[in-house]
Amino acid sequence: MKIRVILIAVLVCSIGVKAQEIAVLKYGGGGDWYSNPTALPNLADFCNREIDTAINTQTETVSPESIDIFNYPFVHMTGHGNVFFSSEEAENLRNYLLSGGFLHIDDNYGMDQYLRKELVKIFPDKELRELPGDHPIFNYQYRFPEGLPKIHEHDRGRPQAFGITHEGRLVLLYTYESDLGDGWENPEIHNDPQEVRLKALRMGANIIKYAFEN
Repeated sequence: MKIRVILIAVLVCSIGVKAQEIAVLKYGGGGDWYSNPTALPNLADFCNREIDTAINTQTETVSPESIDIFNYPFVHMTGHGNVFFSSEEAENLRNYLLSGGFLHIDDNYGMDQYLRKELVKIFPDKELRELPGDHPIFNYQYRFPEGLPKIHEHDRGRPQAFGITHEGRLVLLYTYESDLGDGWENPEIHNDPQEVRLKALRMGANIIKYAFEN
């Protein structure tokens, strides 16, 4: 137990050191954590070109219980279905987030009902709260005065961004009814207009920059 605590402490320090690494969360429960495989590489490429980051475009995967998660200041999670975190995974994710990490969850439509109950395991004393349009994440690099952009339509729900904050820092962002990740994918996959893809990529760049600098 003491060895694990020491390892976590060492890796916590590396969150700030490896400030240009991102990863996809490989969670359990049967949901398709691997959906949108071209999304993060494209977002990384856009950020490298447009906001002067130096992100590896070969996206890594990381498991919720792994101490390797502390190597990544930004972790992305998506899917359509079931999500499950064990108590050990929830504890590790909580330690990661409270120590400077950032988790972006993008509902690819269908994971909401499963996700919310699992987030309680990570933060039993905190609630998801909708972010107002004037939150810094909507204005960090590119301005989105109306808040989260709508990328794909499913059931006419309005796009919403929810967050969990710790000591004034947004540590977890949950984007719902937006499908940002679809907008980051290769253009031929969804045939979105260029202006729609650009909105998604710019919002993604805001999220990346916020995660790297806060």
